[in-house]
Amino acid sequence: MSQATALVIDDEPDICELLTLTLGGMDINTVSAADVGGAKALLGEQAFDLCLTDMRLPDGDGLELVEWMQVNVPEVPVAVITAHGNVETAVQALKLGAFDFISKPLDLNHLRNIIENALKLEAATDGKSQLLGDSSAMHELRDMVERVARSQAPVHISGESGTGKELVARLIHDSGPRGDGPFVPVNCGAIPAELMESEFFGHRKGSFTGAVSDKTGLIQSADGGTMFLDEIADLPLSMQVKLLRVIQEKTVRPVGASGEQSVNARILSATHKNLSDMVADGEFREDLYYRINVIELHVPALRDRGDDVVLLAEHIMKRLSTSTTLDIGARHALVSYAFPGNVRELENMLERAVTLCSSGTISESDLHMRTQAPTETNPALSTNTNLGDQVEDVQRQAIIEALEKTRYNKTAAAKLLGLSFRQLRYRIKKLNIEA
Repeated sequence: MSQATALVIDDEPDICELLTLTLGGMDINTVSAADVGGAKALLGEQAFDLCLTDMRLPDGDGLELVEWMQVNVPEVPVAVITAHGNVETAVQALKLGAFDFISKPLDLNHLRNIIENALKLEAATDGKSQLLGDSSAMHELRDMVERVARSQAPVHISGESGTGKELVARLIHDSGPRGDGPFVPVNCGAIPAELMESEFFGHRKGSFTGAVSDKTGLIQSADGGTMFLDEIADLPLSMQVKLLRVIQEKTVRPVGASGEQSVNARILSATHKNLSDMVADGEFREDLYYRINVIELHVPALRDRGDDVVLLAEHIMKRLSTSTTLDIGARHALVSYAFPGNVRELENMLERAVTLCSSGTISESDLHMRTQAPTETNPALSTNTNLGDQVEDVQRQAIIEALEKTRYNKTAAAKLLGLSFRQLRYRIKKLNIEA
């Protein structure tokens, strides 16, 4: 393998020398430029494997160069060097396409991590993501996944429940330079508030009653990889403050520890709720919102994907290793149905239909679709005129959504619904809800 070459742009000789020595120790050749004009000329003359640029330059700034590179040499990852604490500028650089950023004074360990990740990009982004669908919405989504996989910027994935937000997060991780590192998904709504700090940051033996040994936190477990914070809107405000510090400082302090530990994890997040509305209502911190939402990626609802539903249905049935097929009536019904539960509902529907169908061909009646699809925020009542049945339908839907949201953790679902575990178990049995 040929030696990698980096372009360093800084008008301070001391910084250039430090970066050259650090890169040289990693067996990377270095070429230097002192301003934007010189950098553009060099980028036009020879190939580089990565670029490091200061934000303040004699004839312009690093943001201008980052933007120019996205058009003229988009294959070269660029990281920017920012003044300490200048979070707004760093976020702006990431939005423009910078791979990552590092603050002054330079943390050489963090710098080496950035460089190692940048050099992995070419190999990591060769593969195409396998998000199924021929709709324009899915083509746009695949393009966005490829683009954000190259960056280390925090990405917030929005979309309704059941659309596949965790699948998208995994694809971003797998397609990027951290693909060989850990992917740690965390459902923020499933962790009891009193255990949250210990679960996220870990703890030291004896730091509280029941802490019989040291414990590694979820964030430390994601070191070198990606942490996916699902349903981040459910984080209490006290944890939002602590998470903000982790993202900004890239350090964590385990419960009971005297010092902080460096952590190198990319943060991806998701929720089906509207975070900007929650910020306006004081339910979510504005500063954290802007840090996790550097890039927003929206996963379309299944009802907005047209004929993709048939393609997905055939893929799911193939995965179920069944020879059962869909008749023309079932196909039309799938395309016209609103799917309030999205892809997750489609999977459950087909698994049930395949199990119960005896003819080998699934008809519309085998799909057992709801007569009126409820929305996420206002479940509609069934057309059944019996009041008792209508109430049970609403209860059943609320319990199913809570179970799906907590990945079928009944203790967490009960807490979400304001029920005791025994009350939830009784209602599941009474309403004949499948486990």
